[in-house]
Amino acid sequence: MNDRCDVAIIGGGPVGAALALALRDSGLNIHLLEARKTEASVADPRALAISYGSRLLLERLGVWNEITDASPIRTIHISQKQSFGRAMLRAAELKIQELGYVLPYAALQTKLQTALRESNATCLSGAIVTQLHSTSSGATLVYQHAGSEHTLDARLAVVADGGKLLEVSHPPEVHDYGQSAIIAHISCTHWLADTAFERFTAQGPVALLPFGDGYELVWTVAHEATQEMLQWDDATFLAQLHRHFGDRVGEFLAVGKRACFPLRLKRAPDITLPHTVLLGNAAQTLHPVAGQGFNMGLRDAWELAQEILGNMPEALGSDAMLASYRTLRKLDRNAGSRFTDGLVRLFSNDLPLLNAGRGISLSVLDCLPGAKKFVARRMMFGSHG
Repeated sequence: MNDRCDVAIIGGGPVGAALALALRDSGLNIHLLEARKTEASVADPRALAISYGSRLLLERLGVWNEITDASPIRTIHISQKQSFGRAMLRAAELKIQELGYVLPYAALQTKLQTALRESNATCLSGAIVTQLHSTSSGATLVYQHAGSEHTLDARLAVVADGGKLLEVSHPPEVHDYGQSAIIAHISCTHWLADTAFERFTAQGPVALLPFGDGYELVWTVAHEATQEMLQWDDATFLAQLHRHFGDRVGEFLAVGKRACFPLRLKRAPDITLPHTVLLGNAAQTLHPVAGQGFNMGLRDAWELAQEILGNMPEALGSDAMLASYRTLRKLDRNAGSRFTDGLVRLFSNDLPLLNAGRGISLSVLDCLPGAKKFVARRMMFGSHG
């Protein structure tokens, strides 16, 4: 006989864990299945850019105050290489303390897992879901755990694993930007502890996100350039970065371990299937410009939780509930995709007329408090800003 639950969450990363925590006092039977072992899931070296809006959600989940190593962003400096014009977004102008934060993925994941252990959710690490099928009354999952195959029936299945499980049966729409992001931690001579930089270049944006005693670098380059750049010695890498970025933070002194990943816009054709919802990167994977991807995924999780709580127990997983959730997320999802995709397409070229127009636009933006407030709130809260 199959095991049964109300909600089965496939993927125990921050988005899946946030959903489980948002439902912890609901009385629902929640199962969370994570393919990675616990030690692997908290050893991820990446840093996350968290918006102020996401901080508020994490506070509601009871985990934000437990995180001690988040670096605040109070100013965002936006510029364009080899062009006039720049814009400054400041938290003080919005009468808030911070626009966002940078923190280790591992730190957030550890706090979420600690909170989950104190909840009533059943959490399995090393549980690899191999099949997901819809039935007339729910969804059926087949997964491998501890050397055995198991079957789980759920009234609602939530796919928060990045989307790999459904890529064959429900292929996403994919646009390859022809770019990869090289990430690393760097230090410099003129470090500004609470200022982030977003610099647009013809090859793609370069971001410096304040973290610890330096910056988390996100350097967008053409796919074909990545392998050579990863093989540069540290001195060459730092010299080339200075040539590319400029000297707004002085001389670059040191670079940590480098990694890279391809940049694509990936969207599931529909974020719901019968008795199934796709969250986070399973629903949409965005370009990292403006740091929208994870924050949108967290909003996905929070709003799905509110929809579940408003439809339990009778309508949990019903067509009406799923239609309501699609409507609820449509504006934010579409606006976020268009915003990041539009920035990449507009700024990742060196066309003379566009170059001048972009410089003028940044200068005008910097002179219009209302426009700056609009952009900043969209970055912090999505379409709800």
